[in-house]
Amino acid sequence: MTADIIDGANIAQQIRSEVVVEVEVFKARHAMVPGLAVFLVGDDPASAVYVRNKQRACQEVGIFSETFRLPSDISQDELLNAIHKINADDQFHGILIQLPLPSQLDEREAIFALDPNKDVDGLHPINLGRLMDGEPLFIPGTPAGIQQLLKYSGLSPNGKQVVICGRSNIVGKPMAILMMQKKEWANATVTVCHTGTTDLASITRTADILISAVGKANAITPDMVREGAVVIDVGMNRIPDSSRKSGYRLVGDVDFAGTSVKASAITPVPGGVGPMTVAMLLVNTLKAAKLKLGGQV
Repeated sequence: MTADIIDGANIAQQIRSEVVVEVEVFKARHAMVPGLAVFLVGDDPASAVYVRNKQRACQEVGIFSETFRLPSDISQDELLNAIHKINADDQFHGILIQLPLPSQLDEREAIFALDPNKDVDGLHPINLGRLMDGEPLFIPGTPAGIQQLLKYSGLSPNGKQVVICGRSNIVGKPMAILMMQKKEWANATVTVCHTGTTDLASITRTADILISAVGKANAITPDMVREGAVVIDVGMNRIPDSSRKSGYRLVGDVDFAGTSVKASAITPVPGGVGPMTVAMLLVNTLKAAKLKLGGQV
């Protein structure tokens, strides 16, 4: 068996093309441009790359985006004041705080400070609570992107065993909540594995759909995957590679070469989940702009 490659880059481009049309309609109807504010604190190279990619994506679909670069030694009060200022700025319908923040800052408090109606990452407790209730305002980008990958690929989780490795607030927990909802492209039986899980492989082998978001290269090996399973690799890990100019290459959590001859479908890294996360940020920003004006979503 050779797995079908789930082309996240292509699916993300389809979604972005739909957003372009919706943004043009929104502009024509309301004489207003959807706006996204991004907070980038410090000079972490990976965060800077992620923010550039998000800003470029906004420009491509016609969304106004501005990055607020803040010094790495900023105080908690200064960060909160900056967030409150953008909360009150009608030019911006969505706000994103690029994580992680420098160690002296409280990420949780920063997220709590966001206006929930502008929280396009879907991490504010009100938005996570709405997701739990089954009536989400904004779904975090990566879980939403994974659900769309399954949908566009015709891989329904309905009635399936979904195993998620990782329990972060950004991916694991909201992914589990999303997949267990009694709704279309969900309705799965969900198991969440984490660092306290014993005999991990015995659980991952039960998965019809295996989602890994642990952040460790080759954490998922072929012996941990059931024959014919769908494998979604959220990981983005740098490993040394002297053949590359950069000196490294990106790999996921999953041993791709070995697993791709066992799974029925698999996402590559890069080009799988990553582009979908950005695409769903665009969807959420447009949604935030429509909600601001009381329009249909």
